[in-house]
Amino acid sequence: MNTLIRLALRRERNIAPWWILLIVTMALVMVSYINRNMATYELKVTYTGIVRHNAFFQALGGGFVEPRLEVLATWRSGGFLYVASAFAAVMSVVRHTRREEDSGRAELVRSGVVSRHAQLTAALLVAAGVSLIGGLLTTAVLIGVGLEPVGSAAYGAATTVAGWVFAGIAAVAAQLARNARTATVIGLSALGLAYVMRYAGDATGQYWLKYLSPIGWSHLVDAYQDERWWMLGVSALVGAVLCAVAYALLDRRDLGAGMIPERLGRESAPELRGPISLAWRLHRGLLVKWAAGVAFFAAASAGVGTMADQMVAQPTDMVEGLLRSFGGPTRATLDAFLWSMILIFAYAIALYPVIMTQRLRSDEVSGRAEAVQATTLTRLRWAGGHLVVTGLGAAALLAVAALVHGTLYGLLVGDLAADLPRIVAGALGQLPAVWVVGALCVLAYGLFPRASVAISWIVWILTAALGQVMGPLYGMWGGSPLEPFHYIPNTVAGVPWDARPALTLLTLTAVLVCGGLLALRRRDFG
Repeated sequence: MNTLIRLALRRERNIAPWWILLIVTMALVMVSYINRNMATYELKVTYTGIVRHNAFFQALGGGFVEPRLEVLATWRSGGFLYVASAFAAVMSVVRHTRREEDSGRAELVRSGVVSRHAQLTAALLVAAGVSLIGGLLTTAVLIGVGLEPVGSAAYGAATTVAGWVFAGIAAVAAQLARNARTATVIGLSALGLAYVMRYAGDATGQYWLKYLSPIGWSHLVDAYQDERWWMLGVSALVGAVLCAVAYALLDRRDLGAGMIPERLGRESAPELRGPISLAWRLHRGLLVKWAAGVAFFAAASAGVGTMADQMVAQPTDMVEGLLRSFGGPTRATLDAFLWSMILIFAYAIALYPVIMTQRLRSDEVSGRAEAVQATTLTRLRWAGGHLVVTGLGAAALLAVAALVHGTLYGLLVGDLAADLPRIVAGALGQLPAVWVVGALCVLAYGLFPRASVAISWIVWILTAALGQVMGPLYGMWGGSPLEPFHYIPNTVAGVPWDARPALTLLTLTAVLVCGGLLALRRRDFG
């Protein structure tokens, strides 16, 4: 058991620290954000008043918001921290259980003096430990910047138990599914459903939905306010029950099998005539799920746009002061809101090519890619088909985000005929920057295959951090000069479109992709 735990920790050393750093950083960022943009009590009162009168915006943070630094900071960051902790736990448990079975390493481990439950136990302990460290460090840094200790402890604990619950969900999913990909989809689908239920409960006032959502349980802790400690017990208890169910299912299935029977495919697939059709067949399920998630958040953000419209429409001195901190109490405020939403969608969608590029490495390690290349399909055609579908998929996701957000925003706040075209154009203008992020991952996959997954995550995290942290905190929307989105002109606000940044980014994408494919062709496979 100790050896398996050390092995899992060794494999986590390049992944877990980044998740922990992300969680702690976002907690600190929001404290700095509130201090900078709402420095006075009057601004905090005005801001909370606007939030309470906008159901869509209130649902983003969830719960009742008060005009206090600690409450506002945790209200803004809590939803992200809980989801990040849960996401990390799902990926960790699946990585050390079902993915080990898929690769055949679990069978080698079982050939030694190892109990049937040892691998699952090691995975759960490592995932729970990462969640605990993230919660403890969040508590420590918030106390360190002067926030109230008891509330900080409640906030850190709520972040921890969110990871524990979804570690249990992932453990059950690993027993139900036949492979790691399906287990990951089950775990992340449960996370998405939990978030939607929590959001819907806060947006509609049907708060009973929060009590059915594992993410809602962390929100219901109400750090710095009511501090319902018993909700932590609910999350911990449910996590323990899920772990017990996972152990029971593990005893009932064969190694490498799943409780859900595998659906047999057709005997032949005449439509698979080339690398692009093969890649589309493999990617289409996940692309549809991404499109559904992007559409949901685009619709929710359009509802938040009504808050920006209310702020512009209110002529009070306090509202004008608040607007000045965001760029001015004019029509430009709404344009700034639209541009910030487009950038948020673009940074999120940039994760899609990162994940799709990692699939190349997954297929290589599992042997699926080698089996495909035993046919007339060459290595470069195989990889090129995946990259074409990935690039077009990213464009489709940006279009979905723009169409849903632009249509609802135009109907709720603005002028549909005028707003929809500029929102669509602004969103699609982000595509070259999204492709650059994916191209960097392709280069990493070609040059450093074993480290490519870690490098890909680092590329995306740094891009998002430099853009989404530097942007709102320091007035640098479009990111810092170290990330590609910085160079995309803000056409939503009327900045003339300039083809030079797009052409430069497209050229850089082509160079990086060619470099990655050339390296892939020259190196050993597997």
